[in-house]
Amino acid sequence: MAYSPQVDAFRALHESGCFVMPNPWDLGSARWLRGQGFKALATTSAGFAFTQGRADQDVPRDMMLAHIAEMVKAVPDVPVNADFENGYADTPDGVAANVKLCVATGVAGLSIEDATGREGDPLYPFELAVDRVRAARKAIDETGSGVVLTARAECFLTGHPEAQAESVRRLEAYREAGADVLYAPGARSAEQIAAIVAAAGGKPVNVVVFADFGLTVADFEALGVRRLSTGAASARSAWAGFVESTRLIVEGGSFAGFAGNAPSRRLDPFFREDLKARS
Repeated sequence: MAYSPQVDAFRALHESGCFVMPNPWDLGSARWLRGQGFKALATTSAGFAFTQGRADQDVPRDMMLAHIAEMVKAVPDVPVNADFENGYADTPDGVAANVKLCVATGVAGLSIEDATGREGDPLYPFELAVDRVRAARKAIDETGSGVVLTARAECFLTGHPEAQAESVRRLEAYREAGADVLYAPGARSAEQIAAIVAAAGGKPVNVVVFADFGLTVADFEALGVRRLSTGAASARSAWAGFVESTRLIVEGGSFAGFAGNAPSRRLDPFFREDLKARS
């Protein structure tokens, strides 16, 4: 079945090899990454939250939907995958309703995580978590959009005492519940990643590279990983330069932190050409 060009292109990327899907946090970073030739992009909930002066998971659903729609519009010829947190709902019915709203933004893919955002019970109980993935699958199918569904097991990031084993258990269940892509953010060693690839049973696996793991794209591909994202790493990298340059001003009156800044003469021509291409 043929879907939108963006969905067809995104689905094709998952068929073989390993591709990098970086996570821009605003329109400028999205257009820059598109200009560097990346074949797909993904939103970052944390990266966007920082631009709004909020912490990750403190962005309300409608604000996030508006951001996702804006990102899709900014790079109309590139598939966009939405970091859609926990679906902004606890119940399967709530997830299903919100997934349909996300699909309506024009995304080519979206991810649903099993983290609750609550300190006392950071992960949804196993059966509920599986039901939520199943509901997301059904909701997407009802839209007829072909949007790629990624199911995330947040065991590593929530400090589960048996993060590896529980991630494998959940991902195997999410696979059976209809997820197209499996993802356990926080896995970083070759051994952890290999176990997750095995649990995926042939379905594509996403790995988020938020630091230097000592592995190249070729290394990840050799492990069987199909997709690499960067999460909020690029946004945090930009913030690192901003925070350090302001620290130097406040603490010593120095502007040395501006050394190495990207010059306007490099950025301005790029965005002018990008605007012409979209006109």
